[in-house]
Amino acid sequence: MGAQYAILRFAKYKGPQISKIEAHNERTKESYASNPDIDPSRTHLNFHLIEPERKYRAEAEKQIKEAGCRTRKDSVRLVEALVTASPEFFQGKKKAELKEFFQYALDFITKHQPAETVVSAVVHRDEKTPHMHLTFVPLTADKRLSAKEILGNKKKLVQWQDRFWKHMVKKYPDLERGESASLTGRDHIPPRVFKEMTVLTKQKEQLDKLLTGINPFNAKKRTEQIGKILDKYIPAAAEMETTLKKYKVAFTTTTTENKRLKKQKTDLQQQVEEASKTSIRKKLEDNQLRRDYEDALAVLERIPPEVIEAYTRRPRERGKRIEKIL
Repeated sequence: MGAQYAILRFAKYKGPQISKIEAHNERTKESYASNPDIDPSRTHLNFHLIEPERKYRAEAEKQIKEAGCRTRKDSVRLVEALVTASPEFFQGKKKAELKEFFQYALDFITKHQPAETVVSAVVHRDEKTPHMHLTFVPLTADKRLSAKEILGNKKKLVQWQDRFWKHMVKKYPDLERGESASLTGRDHIPPRVFKEMTVLTKQKEQLDKLLTGINPFNAKKRTEQIGKILDKYIPAAAEMETTLKKYKVAFTTTTTENKRLKKQKTDLQQQVEEASKTSIRKKLEDNQLRRDYEDALAVLERIPPEVIEAYTRRPRERGKRIEKIL
């Protein structure tokens, strides 16, 4: 069995983003088409260590008001801590053991952040790897709203990682310290990015099927079908480009580079299976994201000019989008 890592990640959220985080954490939606890792048949296995008393945003505003804090429109009102470990660590563990692990992690958070600021702590077992989403209002001990002070700069985030590992290893000595994004030189790529790429790849496969065998006899029908997919595909591809740049994933969009990356697919998969160090995995994940994204752009090059023309003759905004991505 390879190395097993203790993992702690933070994310900051302002007002408009909070409801989306709550919907994901509390599983308030009936289906999650954009998140293929969620298995609804297992959602009943999820459990809370701390149940929210009210909506996340309402609880945040209540605590902020009671503390007498002034806020701006762009103030961070909620911080989320994602707690998990390497998948191998959880193999064979029952609910009681999982609860004990995440409770021990929760104890660490509440040693460094007032317990009364915690809005929710929920453990998800309906995805591939058990993990806990812990959300809290970033109020300091002297009642100031300051996510910046609590999480700090890169140096302080490294200290958070150090303290978390030292706490967890007392009870779970086999766990190793996770690699800090501050030390790798780039932000950690959150799981949602890989999930979004999975959705984009599925749409690419649908386009591939429609483009295969297109001819004058079926062109009209297929053009309509392609147009419906492109309505989602074009903005999603543009957003993915922005996301990859944000997380410093280097990529190109040339056909030659795309072909070269396709040839490396088998080797890349083999390397991923053999990789045992977190730093190596991250580099390989970058390459995987880059390859998948360039495959997504390559399918657009296969669309016949007349289909593109028919699509761009539709509402003007769509035409602008596809011109931008091409």
